Amino acid sequence: MTPVTLVHVSDPHFGRDCDLAMVDAVERIVPTLDASAVVVSGDLTQRARHGEFQAARRFLEQLSKSAPVLTLPGNHDVQWFESPFWILGRKRLYVKYRRWFGEELTPTLVIPGAIIATMLTSYGVCFPSMTPNLNDMAVKGHLPPGEVERVARLFADAPADLARVVVVHHNVLRGNISRRMGLSRWRTAQERLLQLAPDLILYGHDHEEAAAQLGDRVAVSAAGTLTHRMRGGKPSVFNVVRIDDRTVTIQHWRWQGGAFAPSDRFVFARAARGPGVARGVTAVA
Repeated sequence: MTPVTLVHVSDPHFGRDCDLAMVDAVERIVPTLDASAVVVSGDLTQRARHGEFQAARRFLEQLSKSAPVLTLPGNHDVQWFESPFWILGRKRLYVKYRRWFGEELTPTLVIPGAIIATMLTSYGVCFPSMTPNLNDMAVKGHLPPGEVERVARLFADAPADLARVVVVHHNVLRGNISRRMGLSRWRTAQERLLQLAPDLILYGHDHEEAAAQLGDRVAVSAAGTLTHRMRGGKPSVFNVVRIDDRTVTIQHWRWQGGAFAPSDRFVFARAARGPGVARGVTAVA
């Protein structure tokens, strides 16, 4: 396969909390990384306001000068207050997002070496995303079976030599600091993702970086946030991910001294297609 390099950024939260120094730093660094694509895994805005979407669009346009850019809505990008529990339909939730980023909420990007499919998990305040904890309202997401079926068809039709990459907004693994899952019915969601047998899953939402595995089979990249609101007061992080024939390598780029610098690196062995094939991992500080 053609090796692939992905820059994975998440949760810029344009608005009150966005750190423009971090945004500027990412814009300067991305052209130097020889990226095959840039993935921004949601929460472009803080309050889904037009001005915030405008700033986010400018950011993505700057990044797109270096590589194709793929994004999808996070829970902060959804106008849940326009139609709680979908009483006025679901379309109202995404009016502003669609104005600034187009009608397609779940775009797919095919590049040499990979097919990258987004899956919508941000649906506002609705019964499938509800949990017994009322603090989860408008925060948690869910992964409908229809999204899994749609991506399964995309992957089935794609050439066999392309790496399969899935992008969601909500964290599919428990946060190390928050100890929270991003999705309701998370066990079912994990099973559905494993059925797709992707090589890599990208997500954000929890404001904590991670490089890990789902089910000892799928590499997972979690990016932090371009704000000061990282879990535990840690420095912000975005990731650079490289996929080749044998491995998936995830490198954290950490905010240090007013700039992003390469930090921890994790190498996961890619498994052959099919269930039940274990992968190894090596962490390199």
